[in-house]
Amino acid sequence: MEIKSFAKVNLYLDIIGKRPDGYHELVSLMCPIALHDTLAVSFDTHGIQVSCDHPDVPGGPENIAYTAASRFFSAAAIPGAGVAITIRKTIPIGAGLGGGSSNAAAVLIGLNRHFGYPLSPETLLETGKAIGADVPFFICGKPAVARGIGDILTPFSGLNPLPLVLVYPRHILSTRDVYKNFNLTLTKKEKIHTKNIFKLDWGTNIDRLLFNALEPAAFTLSPQIAEVKRKLLDSGAAGALMSGSGSSVYGIYRDPETAEKAFSLLSRQRRWQVFCTRLLT
Repeated sequence: MEIKSFAKVNLYLDIIGKRPDGYHELVSLMCPIALHDTLAVSFDTHGIQVSCDHPDVPGGPENIAYTAASRFFSAAAIPGAGVAITIRKTIPIGAGLGGGSSNAAAVLIGLNRHFGYPLSPETLLETGKAIGADVPFFICGKPAVARGIGDILTPFSGLNPLPLVLVYPRHILSTRDVYKNFNLTLTKKEKIHTKNIFKLDWGTNIDRLLFNALEPAAFTLSPQIAEVKRKLLDSGAAGALMSGSGSSVYGIYRDPETAEKAFSLLSRQRRWQVFCTRLLT
């Protein structure tokens, strides 16, 4: 069995406070994109085996896909079942695209289907939430507004399947460092009004509504990310934004032809990894 494991981008990300447990309270509009990893899954084995073709992604119990398989077998009460998972990575790691969480969600979805849906949709989401805050979003697989630490989801309609050019500057940015460098007080003075932002017309105004409160912190840590954003806008993007806590940046284009020209132009930058993809709406 092969399963596609899709990446995501944040079209809007605002930090509205800090919780007593140390996590930040956020509001974000997340959308899956066509860029994906591929998981090859087989069941002619004993126990759980996980491997990955990316040298920086661990195999075995340290991989989140292993955790997902283990949690599934426990929740579904299928002791002794075996599964071998091979992850073929396309989604850059440490890029703010949710690749690990997407892999975990794909494992849960695939195993649930293979074993005849022993877990209800609600139980599947709860199992995913226990693995990571973004996993339920990838289980749902549709655009959604995320609140809390990213685990409270409201489906969102009104987006168009616009083309994207995604640039990964081959630099892993620590999420912890970005949040540590984030200035909540400063952001409050400059932020878009989060309360009403999702009532606006995202279909035709998406380029004017893109927002990520973490960009200033990330730009300070890695000026190259700001350079990528400028290059995307110079290439004809209607809007550009860093995804999540970085380090990837995407440009949204109004037509595939302009996106393809931008992809060709930006691909000349050998120090960057560039993808031409689209929103999945």
